[in-house]
Amino acid sequence: MSRIAIVTDSLASLPEELINQYDIKVAPQVLVWGDESYLDGVDITPHEFYVRLQSSKEMPTTSQATLASFKEIFETLVPEGRPIVAIVGSSKLTATINSAEQAKSLFPDATIEVIDSLDVAMSMGFQVLAAARAVEAGKSFEEVVSLARGAHKHTGVMFVVDTLEFLHRGGRIGGAKRLFGTALSLKPLLELQEGRVEAVENIRTKTKAFKRLLEVVEERLAGQSNVRIAGLHAAAEQDARAVLDEAKNRCNPMETIWSEVTPVIGTHAGPGTVGLAYCTDL
Repeated sequence: MSRIAIVTDSLASLPEELINQYDIKVAPQVLVWGDESYLDGVDITPHEFYVRLQSSKEMPTTSQATLASFKEIFETLVPEGRPIVAIVGSSKLTATINSAEQAKSLFPDATIEVIDSLDVAMSMGFQVLAAARAVEAGKSFEEVVSLARGAHKHTGVMFVVDTLEFLHRGGRIGGAKRLFGTALSLKPLLELQEGRVEAVENIRTKTKAFKRLLEVVEERLAGQSNVRIAGLHAAAEQDARAVLDEAKNRCNPMETIWSEVTPVIGTHAGPGTVGLAYCTDL
C-alpha cells in the first residue's frame, strides 16, 4: 500500500516546520474582509491581520475550508494510490467537515476517511501529529484511523481571552454565553468541551487568569504520561511565552510546541488571547 496521507485544515494551527516534516496537507479556512477573501495563513499572515484589525472599521468574518480546497488536495494524492486520513476542525464550530465529505464523494474509488477532531488550535494539532507519527511508525490505515478517531479524548485546550466580544460576535461563544455582559471587563478562562467553547471561570485580572490557567492545566495533567504541551496566542507573544515556560516547569512535558493561531481563529478569539493545549498518551 502507498504511504498514508494526512490531511487537515488550518484551524489546527500547526507550525510550518511540523507540517513540512510530516508532509501534512492543509486546507485553508477562509477569511472574508469586506469584498476581499483570504486563504487563512496563506494570503494573510497573523501580523498583517492584527495590524489591519487595529485600524479597520469593518470587522472580518470567516468561512470554512472549501470543497475546492479539499478536492485540490485529494487530486494530488488519489492518483498516487495513497489512502487519506483527513482530520478536520470541530463540527460544532465550523462546517469544514461537510466540505471534506463532499470532496471525498468525488473520489468514490479512493480510500478516504474524514474525522471530526471536535477541536481546534493545537489541541486539534496534536491529534493530527499523532496520526502523522503513526504513519511514520508504519501503522496500518485501520490503525491510524482508529487512533485518530479516539485522539480527542486525549487532548484539551484552555485559554484566556482579553474579551468575550469576538467570540460573541462570531457566534462561537457556546456555553460561555452565560458570562457575556458581565465579563467584558474581566478575563474569562475558557476551554473546548466536546467541540464547543465553554466557561471554566471568570477572573478579574489577566495576571490571575494566567495563574489559574496554569493551575488547572497542571491539575489536569497530574499523574498523566507522555505529556505534550503547546503554547498558543493571538497577538500576545510575550505573555504566551511566559505561560508556556511556567507550564514546562510545572508539568515536565516530553514535548513542547509554540503556535501562533491563524487569522481565522484570531477573528473569533480576538487579540490578546493566550492558551495552552495539551495531550497525553498519544
